[in-house]
Amino acid sequence: MVLSVTSFAPIIPLQRSAILAQSLLQVWMADEKEHKNLSSANKSRREVFVESTSKIVGGVASLSILEQTGFNQAAIAFSPNALSYSSLSTSTANTAPLQTFSGGNVVMPPMGLGTWAWGDSLFWGYDPRLDNELKEVFDYALERKIAFFDTAELYGIGRSEKLLAEFRDASGRSNEVSIATKFAAFPTRTKAKDVVDACKASVKRLGGKPIDLYQVHFPNAWSNAEYWDGLADAYDMGLVKSVGVSNYGVDAVRAAHSALKARGIQLATNQIQLSLLYRFPIDNGLLRTCDELGVKVLAYSPLCLGFLTGKYNKGNLPSGPRKAAAKKLFEGESDVAFSNLISVMQTIADKNKDASLSQVALNWTRAKGTIPIPGARNLRQAKQNLDALNWNLTEDDVRALDQASIAVPPYIDPAKSPFAKKDIRTGLVMFDS
Repeated sequence: MVLSVTSFAPIIPLQRSAILAQSLLQVWMADEKEHKNLSSANKSRREVFVESTSKIVGGVASLSILEQTGFNQAAIAFSPNALSYSSLSTSTANTAPLQTFSGGNVVMPPMGLGTWAWGDSLFWGYDPRLDNELKEVFDYALERKIAFFDTAELYGIGRSEKLLAEFRDASGRSNEVSIATKFAAFPTRTKAKDVVDACKASVKRLGGKPIDLYQVHFPNAWSNAEYWDGLADAYDMGLVKSVGVSNYGVDAVRAAHSALKARGIQLATNQIQLSLLYRFPIDNGLLRTCDELGVKVLAYSPLCLGFLTGKYNKGNLPSGPRKAAAKKLFEGESDVAFSNLISVMQTIADKNKDASLSQVALNWTRAKGTIPIPGARNLRQAKQNLDALNWNLTEDDVRALDQASIAVPPYIDPAKSPFAKKDIRTGLVMFDS
């Protein structure tokens, strides 16, 4: 089967679709070697692949940012059957508290760093000549004892994983670094073995060390139960220390948790989009469900494509695929409500010395019991993000932000997500926000 870039048009890469556009062809080419002898009876499956991947790439992919990913902060207690943690240090202005999770000896700080941009040239304009800047980010996070990085096999087609391995090895402090990566749940990957094989490839790119957290990147239209078996197999083989999912809804989280529990394994995390401009997981009960099950939530896109940083306004819209979403926020019915949200954020920032709007947004996700995983491509961004850990919102701050954010009309609709909404074989609802 021959695919061209135009097979995935129109491409509207709000966040991850660019990654998917870049990688889908390569993943398909690899899988085609295995499936090249598919009979005509399987033609429908191949057609569904094209249809499904086209939706992922051509859809409003802002819901597929994983970047992840990011765990509930230390203040959130685990349920009796969940993982347990112990505080390793006391929070200071320069050192965040660390927690170890007994489900796999994984160190989870109260904030992580997403590395989608580390290696992705298509969407983020990655330039290998600037790898030294990425290493500065890595070293700074390690210095702050917040060296938890979220990546994926799709990010730069493995380049992100390789960079993290390189930086970790150079640090000489590998035991202080935690790395989470993700399995791409493409339609041609239908067996538990596909998860294990992809995991082995990630382990190799990451320098041969067991993966601290291995996640299913997004739901598929089928074979989801096989993926959970694959996660369990990878865990039992010692390839990974803990397992998680990403972009799973209420019913899917419960099902995955139950399936893994039957294998004696705790579902550690669910990485989902959450921000002051994307509250759906709060409103539909997904956060409550994760907390009930002891599944820690990693909040990706906590700064909502930079819209919550104060950098953009009507006269200064972002370029590229983010521009359409920005117009929705800065024009029409959203304009007044969004401006009010920014004003509330600024008032809170002004009460805290040297605080930024970004830090207000990040601390709101922390206040909701999640671990945000913002991206950082340079030292300035890393310092600004991680300095959010130097202060916390008050209850009044959280209430004010909630009231202001609820009033902002959604800039994206979960119903238009490119993710598979339901497993067509089992009828299980996979994605709801």
